[in-house]
Amino acid sequence: MASQKVLNEKKEIVDEIKNKIQNSESVILFQYQGLTVSSLSELRNKLRDVNAEVKVYKNTLLKRALDELNLNLEGFLEGPNAILFGKDLLEPIKVISNFAKDNELLDIRVGILSGDVADINTIREYASIPSRDGLLTMLAGGMMQYVRDLAIGLNLYAEQLEKNNN
Repeated sequence: MASQKVLNEKKEIVDEIKNKIQNSESVILFQYQGLTVSSLSELRNKLRDVNAEVKVYKNTLLKRALDELNLNLEGFLEGPNAILFGKDLLEPIKVISNFAKDNELLDIRVGILSGDVADINTIREYASIPSRDGLLTMLAGGMMQYVRDLAIGLNLYAEQLEKNNN
């Protein structure tokens, strides 16, 4: 039978996992088997830049934390899994998706986005959304057309008034 100290340590890890899931907008479960240490370090550095982190936990402890949060990831908790925890919703998904394109050994399996379980197709959809800066640029570009049209209209009106006054 496990000692009380070991049980307390496991309970603390389960609580840590629960807190990380609850405080993250994006949680991605992926398999990393076959990746080199340098590749995994590169991924961790890229994720750190977008305020995200990668952790590896025992699947049994992860399952216990997910059960306490009433989240079902049954069927995905086999083999060596790593978990991405991101404070932002989109940027960590973009980073890991781009990394997975370059590294075939990284296999994104399932995610929890804003508290809801999301399959791989949903994750891919989120990854295809332009960045915040890209969206703001698109918005500004769309608004510029109306400003330009207004300026042309006002200029034509001013020319017409000038013509009528002469």
